[in-house]
This record gives sequence, C-alpha cells and structure tokens, in this order.
Amino acid sequence: MRTNLFRNLKATAAFLLLSAPIAFAQDGGVSSVSELDKAYHNWYNLDAKQDKVPGVSVNRAYSELLASKQPKKKVVVAVIDSGTDINHEELKGKIWVNKNEIAGNGIDDDNNGYTDDVHGWGFLGNAAGENIEYETYEYVRLLRKYAPKYKNVTSTQGLSEQEQKEYNTYLTTRKNFEKELDERLKTKANLDGFGEVLNYCEAVIGKHLGKNTYTVNELKAISTSDAEVNKAKNWLLQKYSQGFTPESFRAYKAHIDKYVNYHLNLEFNPRTIVADNPEDITDNKYGNSDVVGPRADHGTPVAGVIAGIRGNGVGVDGIAENVEIMVLRAVPSGDERDKDIALAIRYAVDNGAHIINMSFGKDFSPQKNFVDEAVKYAESKNVLMVHAAGNDGKNIDGADNFPTKQLLDGTRASTWLEVGATSKNLDKTFVGEFSNYGVQNVDLFAPGVDLVLLAPDNKYDKMDGTSFASPVVSGVAALVWSYYPELTAAELKDVLLQSSVKYPKLKVYYPTEDPKNKKTTKFSTLSASGGVVNAYEALKLAEQVAQKKSL
Repeated sequence: MRTNLFRNLKATAAFLLLSAPIAFAQDGGVSSVSELDKAYHNWYNLDAKQDKVPGVSVNRAYSELLASKQPKKKVVVAVIDSGTDINHEELKGKIWVNKNEIAGNGIDDDNNGYTDDVHGWGFLGNAAGENIEYETYEYVRLLRKYAPKYKNVTSTQGLSEQEQKEYNTYLTTRKNFEKELDERLKTKANLDGFGEVLNYCEAVIGKHLGKNTYTVNELKAISTSDAEVNKAKNWLLQKYSQGFTPESFRAYKAHIDKYVNYHLNLEFNPRTIVADNPEDITDNKYGNSDVVGPRADHGTPVAGVIAGIRGNGVGVDGIAENVEIMVLRAVPSGDERDKDIALAIRYAVDNGAHIINMSFGKDFSPQKNFVDEAVKYAESKNVLMVHAAGNDGKNIDGADNFPTKQLLDGTRASTWLEVGATSKNLDKTFVGEFSNYGVQNVDLFAPGVDLVLLAPDNKYDKMDGTSFASPVVSGVAALVWSYYPELTAAELKDVLLQSSVKYPKLKVYYPTEDPKNKKTTKFSTLSASGGVVNAYEALKLAEQVAQKKSL
C-alpha cells in the first residue's frame, strides 16, 4: 500500500507544483507528544456528543460501560505489517509471547515450523538475519516476468487463452510502469534542480554567517551590500514563507529517489535474500524471528493505536487494554508478496490470533489464490480480518485493491472488514481526501486523518492513512471481544457494523486530491454501513446480542 506517511511535505511540494504523497513521518518523529499539536492528541478516543469531536467514543465506553466490569478474555491481534518496535515504552507488556518457544536457542521448540518465533515472524528475511527493506511494485515484477515473451508481440492472434491473459497483463503493467516512471523522473529532475539552488544558497549564507546552521530570524537579520548574499537570503526567505523547510525537502527527495531506485527499477530484485520461489506456496521454509526489521515506522503506529498503554500520561492511548500484539513482518517499502501475506495469515491463525490487522494493499495480485485460501482458513477458524481500504482516493467498487474479501470462487469472506478514513472535522472534509471508498467494498469508516501515533525508538509523529483507520477498528473489535468472548467473529463484525454511528444528513467531499474536482455526496453513500465504528455503541449492542445468545 502506498501508505500516507509524509503529509507534512505537501507544503514543501506545493511551491514546486509537485504532487506529493499524503503523509511522511518526517525525521523519525519527536521525543514527546508535547511537541505535536495538542488538538490532535488521542482525538480518535473521543466522543462526538461529550467532546464535540467525532472519535469512536473509547474513553466514554471505559468510564460509563466498563468501569465495574472485568474483561473475560485476552485478545491477540496479529499485525501483519512492516515490522514493529516491540521495545517502545508505550507497548510494554502488550507484545504477544509464544510461551512454547525458548528465545535464541536456535530450536523450533513448539514444532510449528518457525525457529525462535517468540513474538511472531519475519517473512522478509533469511536465517542469517538479512532482511528486505525495499521492494518493487507488483506490476513491475509482472512486467519483468512477461516482457521477454511479449515485448515484440503486437496482437493476440495465435495466442492461447492463457497467453492472451498474460499479454493483456503485460500491456497493462507496461502502461502503468511507463506512466509512473515518467512522473517520478520528472519530479526527481525538478527536485534535483531545486536542490542545487538550495545547496548554493545555504553555502552562501553559511559562509557569510560563519556557521552551517542558523535560524530564520538570523537569516532575516542579515544586512549586507553583498548582492550574492542578499539574493540567497531573499530566495530562502521566500521559500520559508511558503512552508518550506530543508529537512522536509530532503525527506521528500529521498522518498522520490526510492521510487526510481527501488519501486520502479526493473533490475532490482531483493528476493534473492529470501532465496525462495515466491510463486510456490509450499516453499515456505524461509524468514527469521526478527519482527522489528529495518523499517518499523509503519507497524509501530498501527500497534500503538490498538494496544498503546492507556492513561500513563506519556502520550498515545491505545484502544484495547486486555490485548496482545502478535508481530508479523511481511510488508516491505514497496508492494508485498501474496505468498508472504498468505503465510502470515496462516501463522496468525495457527498461533492463536483472534484478529488480524492488515494495513497494506496493492493493485495487482498474481497469486491471489494463495491469499484467498488463507482468508478462507482464517474465516473457518473464527478469526476477524480487518483491512485498510487504501489511500488512492478512488471507488474500489470498480477498481482493484488487493487483498480483498471478494474471493476468486465468487464468495465473499464473512469475517472481513474493509475500513476507510475520517478526520476530526464534522463537515465536508470529514472523509480523508485520500481515502478509498465504495458502498459495496468498504464496510465502514474510522479516524485516520491527523492522528498522533507512536514512532520507533520511543518517539511520536502525526500521520494519516487508512492504514491507521484499520487498527482503530481492530482495537474496538478487540475491546468488545475481550468483554464478550461468546460472540463469533461474524457476530462481532455485525455488531461493529450495526452499531456504527451514522451521519445521515452530512454531506462530504468525494475523496480526491484534485482541488478542481471537489464534488459532494452524502457520507452514508461511501460505505456499506454508512457509518463510523463506535466503541460505546458496539459494547451496548454486544451486551444485547450476548444476552440473547444466553437464553
């Protein structure tokens, strides 16, 4: 999934007339939440009526419904993601431990096929401890696979039915590749040119001041007759006035370089590290016990939404208290492999997960059958699956977005929830401008805009994305299930949908980042339930359902 980790770079990109991603976790976060806008602290836990903020009423649920109750079950939520900082101070005591495995002894003590899997498993590495950080996009892999056979083919005449499908896939992937590579190369060229000017101006000012670092006020205070210095000063001040910072620019430039060097590089193939056949699901003896990996910047905030320690006065309050996070590292920077996701789902199910959070996605799924079989397996074992709808601002009723609850055999997974993202503004901007939607394929919405979340190394950052709306739903599901374990996964799903808070009169902008294409619709038309998940209402309805079951 093209996750939204760089939203605060939009101001930087704006002056270059570039299209930036939506939310970058700049500079790895900050050491204290006090450094971030207090208006966004824990707003997803708030209540629309009591707090005048359209969160999911978690605080109200604890104070009014759960104060005199004790949870009945510890709920395990598997987070299939990029890796998670299991040592973050806000996740202490919240990381799942495989009690049947002895850490570091090099033996598969519980005979589950995974050696030293104390907190989960990493499907992006090898036994030597080497890990994949970057990957290409799936359509780049498909283009690389089919180009040798079809690059000189001009028609489907003489091709078998299977070859026609492959040829059409080749044409689609080539078109996508050429379009995106062209866009990224143009952006890179603009950034490279701008960077040269920036470096020159910084060097001029640094030489004049006799130091490499300086404040904007020091820059403004420069008084000189030197034309070169004045030109550099005025250029920098103009950019600063437009929201530019050198740090955000360089972070965005590094982000674009990743596209060119890794995601869209036909010659790049990091899978040699794993040394498996990604098209063979039976070739499954790979990976390692490293659940943190080289990029825990995405799984850490996801885990924090679900399980961050509540009420410790440190920073982020997670949603569910009686919960543990099983960490499954299967999502690189780039597109995940179907096989890794399928095996991660099966690992979660076989090792006791009750809920699986999946904050990732892509446009092509060549081994969808692997994932479908794993989804059906999870469904058969009473596991709830929660998936982020994606950040493309599109209607996924008519566009591919994998993985999906729609299976190849024509059925739909009955224990799957697809989640879009909302903001704290109960107005036309209520739905995240990036959020995918669909009255058939998106089940409900949850807060996913301007969330203050955990970042690796005991840090925090403000982030956006359906990636973070999904764990809001997973957290509410875990909270409800911990008090009402008698509910089945399908019943829990229905409870969350039926109890979701509706805003029947609210008109919102269709998600799109195109400022010239702002059209409105009723919020109720963007998902199957027409609502936002709500812990308070879900717990009340769960009580009713549980009482009926006990009769």
